[in-house]
Amino acid sequence: MAMVFRRRDLPEVGELVIARVKRIIPQGAYADLLEFENLEAFIPWSEISTRYFRNIRNVLREGQVVVGKVIRVDKRKRPPQIDISIKRVTEGERRVRMLRWKRDQRAQKIIELAAKKAGIDLETAYQNIWLPLYRKFKDVLSLLENSVIQGPSVLIEAGVPENLAKVLYEEAKRHIEVKKVKIRGIMTLRCFKPDGVHRIKKLLMELESSVPKDPHTSIRIITVGAPRYQIDIVSTDYRKAESIMNTIVEKARKLVKKLGIDEFDFRREEVSKA
Repeated sequence: MAMVFRRRDLPEVGELVIARVKRIIPQGAYADLLEFENLEAFIPWSEISTRYFRNIRNVLREGQVVVGKVIRVDKRKRPPQIDISIKRVTEGERRVRMLRWKRDQRAQKIIELAAKKAGIDLETAYQNIWLPLYRKFKDVLSLLENSVIQGPSVLIEAGVPENLAKVLYEEAKRHIEVKKVKIRGIMTLRCFKPDGVHRIKKLLMELESSVPKDPHTSIRIITVGAPRYQIDIVSTDYRKAESIMNTIVEKARKLVKKLGIDEFDFRREEVSKA
């Protein structure tokens, strides 16, 4: 997948860039910088690999996409002379940088589709959507993911015009599946008083009504066979789910004392994807 929007500035020394090898010569190789507009870089022979090799083609090939670290930018030349190193990039850096590049491609494709829906050209989309989001947070896909959860306000706050933010939000919802987690707990409640069933029922009703509503979190309390009651919480945010579960358990402990319920026990059962 090609980049829809490319940077129009120059990379900085020390920056990690994505490059596609286009020409190999005895002294090294030339590569296109895929995230930049009309920029190429040179990979010197000595910066290709930490392993010994006799022929560059044993370690590089035309069309290969690599992660390079910028080691020189000469702005005096036209076009600017940019040298990059492959061997100075660690495996961890390479893996993370490639993942980021793929995420950028995905984000740009969603923006391109939204631009078509909104009836604007790519230059307008670049200026009014991509640049504001990129300046707000380099990982634009994360902003789009957050918008799916929180709504178009995330995009508007980042600087996207309201009319375009709404179209982009709708397009993001079509292409981004929000991951959810489920946590579960089991309450054991026993009350030996004559009206014990009613007391336990009152506790469960008060528990359900006391939990704040959240459009991105669902809470269910069901009987799994008296005296056991199951609490399921599904949310897009694991920490939020844990916080709600703790609130429910603390509320239950207080209600147990208030309502005179004889036995209370709580244990966590599982944590999983929803």
